[in-house]
Amino acid sequence: MADRIHAFSDDVLADHDAVALAAMVRSGTVSPKELARAAIDRAALVEPQLNAIAYSSVERYASGRAGAWYGVPTFVKDNADVAGMPSNQGSAAFVARPAARDDAYTAQFLSIGVTVLGKSRMPEFGLNPTTEFQAAEPTRNPWNPEYSVGGSSGGSAAMVAAGVVPVAHGNDGGGSLRIPAACAGLVALKPSRYRHLDNVLDKHLPIRLVSEGVLTRTVRDTAAYTAAAERYWRNPDLMPIGEVHGPADRRLRIGLLTTAGTGAEPDAETRGAVEFAAKLLERFGHQVEPMAVPFPPYLADDFLLYWAFLADMSAVGGKVLHGRSFDRHALDDLTRGLGRYHRERILRTPAALYRLRRAYRIYAEVFTRYELVLSPVVTHVVPPLGYLDPKVPSEELIERLRTYVGYTPIANVTGAPALSMPMRIGSSGVPIGVMCSAAYGDERTLLEIGYLLEAENPFPRIDAEPMR
Repeated sequence: MADRIHAFSDDVLADHDAVALAAMVRSGTVSPKELARAAIDRAALVEPQLNAIAYSSVERYASGRAGAWYGVPTFVKDNADVAGMPSNQGSAAFVARPAARDDAYTAQFLSIGVTVLGKSRMPEFGLNPTTEFQAAEPTRNPWNPEYSVGGSSGGSAAMVAAGVVPVAHGNDGGGSLRIPAACAGLVALKPSRYRHLDNVLDKHLPIRLVSEGVLTRTVRDTAAYTAAAERYWRNPDLMPIGEVHGPADRRLRIGLLTTAGTGAEPDAETRGAVEFAAKLLERFGHQVEPMAVPFPPYLADDFLLYWAFLADMSAVGGKVLHGRSFDRHALDDLTRGLGRYHRERILRTPAALYRLRRAYRIYAEVFTRYELVLSPVVTHVVPPLGYLDPKVPSEELIERLRTYVGYTPIANVTGAPALSMPMRIGSSGVPIGVMCSAAYGDERTLLEIGYLLEAENPFPRIDAEPMR
């Protein structure tokens, strides 16, 4: 088993989470400059192995604005505009110019006071649930560098797991926060649709799949970030989440979903992690019962077709979206393969969109019976690098992707919230996560149950001695 990669040391960052570091800044124990310098040094130590940084602004970083996390160092995913930094979307097909202004959501993210040290790596246009590239080195998993760190927020996950920064931005259009969190032993909340401000491109999607958020090492950080972002802007049509500081006393009805929406079954290690989580919840009085897949099988095919449609539009509209330097011939094989997949089925697209838009009705009915659904995040343990590489023949790769990502897309289609929690270390030395899903607008219940799972199943530190 390959050695783990991490940058944890006895510097000012230590193993503190963002909440602790922000408190240290407020008390004068440490300065934002000292935190930034420590994070920069940590990045320099592990980046040659991880390949997680898309753009570095360490020579001219600026401390964040006054906010709850003033001075906490972080990175922003390479598809969200930060003024003065390029957003290259993980693609080699164009060269992005520095953004003129912050995106709407980026402004909300920056409002908490973080110090942005650069942009994190992602696969081309966020289409792949692994951070691998056509002609560049992959982003590696700090727990075992021979394995994927997930995607598409893979660079952010790698740096948080390796201890470079305590928190990093990510977004989720089909699992892109929850999958890398599961791969890297992190916490990630995919919030409800309209919970936050949307970036410009997201507003023009036929179905708004993308939710913005963060990857963290503690539920406390995820909850604190959610509350801080809500203080900047809150959707008046949704119940506020507010401050969440621990588990609730109430007992929940929880559906245990093991079969994926594609009909695939989880592998033994993944099933074991979910069943372990179920028993833990039962021990604390929650009622857990097996449930069947509530969605018709064609919804998985409809989502794949919509995903392929988005890839096709990224290619067709490349010069409009990304400038005159865009060269569609330089797109990776997955983007082009998905484009072909869509064009071969283009007449089915309107019906697929119609069915996807109506899926929230089925989802809402599930939550008349349950407060939560517990499931895997993905159908099998983290794959080795190369298994989901964009150079794999596209038909074979699309089928692998369809099977692997069997649980996460429904939350994007319906706009519902979901939480990925680390649960176990697999036989390959890479984490296995579980997912809790809730009714639309009920992030609070997810955070409360996250606190319980974290307290009763403390996840091993990456710098602890690994089991042999």
